[in-house]
Amino acid sequence: MKFLYLISVLFVFSLSVFGQDRAAARVERWERFELTLAGPQTGNPFADVNLSAEFSNGTEKIKVDGFYDGNGQYKVRFMPQKVGEWKYRTISSSKSLNGKTGAFSCIEPGKDNHGPVQVADTYHFKYADGTRYYPFGTTLYAWTHQPEGLEEITLKTLANAPFNKVRMCVFPKYYAHVENEPPYYPYVKKAETKDAKGKPKFQWDFSRFEPAFFQHLEKRIDDLKKLGIEADIIVFHPYDKGHWGFDSLGKENDLKYIRYLTARLASFRNVWWSLANEFDYVKTKPRADWDVYTKAVVNADPYGHLCSIHNGSVYYDNWKPEFTHVSIQNGSTVEDFGRATLLRDVFFKPMVYDEVCYEGDLQQRWGHLSGEEMTEAFWQGVIAGTYVTHGETYKNAGDTIFWAKGGRLIGSSPARIGFLRKILEEAPGPLELSDPWKDHHTSRADSSYYLVYLGKNMQPEWEFSLPRKGGPKAGRKFKVEVIDTWHMTIDERPEVFEIAETNDYRIYDKKRTSIRLPATPYLALRIKEYLE
Repeated sequence: MKFLYLISVLFVFSLSVFGQDRAAARVERWERFELTLAGPQTGNPFADVNLSAEFSNGTEKIKVDGFYDGNGQYKVRFMPQKVGEWKYRTISSSKSLNGKTGAFSCIEPGKDNHGPVQVADTYHFKYADGTRYYPFGTTLYAWTHQPEGLEEITLKTLANAPFNKVRMCVFPKYYAHVENEPPYYPYVKKAETKDAKGKPKFQWDFSRFEPAFFQHLEKRIDDLKKLGIEADIIVFHPYDKGHWGFDSLGKENDLKYIRYLTARLASFRNVWWSLANEFDYVKTKPRADWDVYTKAVVNADPYGHLCSIHNGSVYYDNWKPEFTHVSIQNGSTVEDFGRATLLRDVFFKPMVYDEVCYEGDLQQRWGHLSGEEMTEAFWQGVIAGTYVTHGETYKNAGDTIFWAKGGRLIGSSPARIGFLRKILEEAPGPLELSDPWKDHHTSRADSSYYLVYLGKNMQPEWEFSLPRKGGPKAGRKFKVEVIDTWHMTIDERPEVFEIAETNDYRIYDKKRTSIRLPATPYLALRIKEYLE
């Protein structure tokens, strides 16, 4: 019996060391290979043990950091970007972890695996396999710090919502309408007391991470991946107010946290890095330190995931090469025509207006947009060749607000945002203003496809007229669809328009034809080449 028991123990041990490797012997391109090794538990494994691994496919070598995952388990994760055979060798200060070798096969990706999102055509995005990606995001700052039942409701909501990106914090948030204690904390707790008001006060061991916290975060990022949603991970934020102290760890602990976080998450294909939400409101970190933190994240990520930093009142140096795109808080940029494109022309990078105020009924000025105003913001952004992020701040039962905790959506804009997303994804390519100097209503994908947005303006008719710049030659024919962006209807008009010769800045129909428009705001016109 003792012999059988010993055999069973050795079998379980072998699974803990090699089982993950064998199970992952075939890994899709852009998926995760994960190596799990048993190692020392004495002392402080987070501080005392270094682990990394070098992966090679014969032509290139990529080194990635490993991490301690608790209970004597050490892990190394790798996202292969090329199909073929990969070999690895571990490097560690611990003899039991050093020099471990193995191999796996990287196979072609499945139909729902398009790889990480990248920058494309200067101002836009695509997946690594070349598939176009148009960010239609929403805000869920603290959704992973809620009871499991609420988190599951949030995932069900997202499964039926139009959003393909979620802005979310790593650390819990202590702010109006989200002051609950989370189920997990990122650090090991040394002591907990109560203040004069009976609220908890904590002491942490900042040299020891709590693996369960990060395991839970990873599970939710994978849940988003299954839904086709990118996780825009906010590394730091100012909404702590000294309650936990996670916003004031000190530079040394901040960098340790970044190393641990990137070692765990860089291999997730649907991760984006957002260095901070409202970086300038994090008063415990000097502005110069953000360069240090940004470089630490970028240098620890061998896959080049998208990276940005979000502002409060002051923009950061978004032109710096570490930032792949620009994440902006500024509601005025999408309140009217011609504004959204201005910052794009400053930074020459994709513009994502991640905070333009929220649809809801809060008293704060940023929390009570109407559904019409939220929808209008999206159209203003898209027409200008930029992108906008949604958020909802209606009060639900139990003070559950989607923007903070998740739950159910009750606003009227998500359906309209989904309608716009479908229109954009049906276009032959991303939109650009046709004549950004003089016409901020007309956007085009190419000379055969135009989208004109009229906004709040109600006009009785529209004369066929397009900017001449980059426009179609004389003789080409077009048809027009009238889109009601609020009621989500598309009315194809019977008229066929033929382009006339012109020496002006505009292109007209030969007969200078006009079409009647319904007396309603928020109309758009989709103009497509007509091939008989």
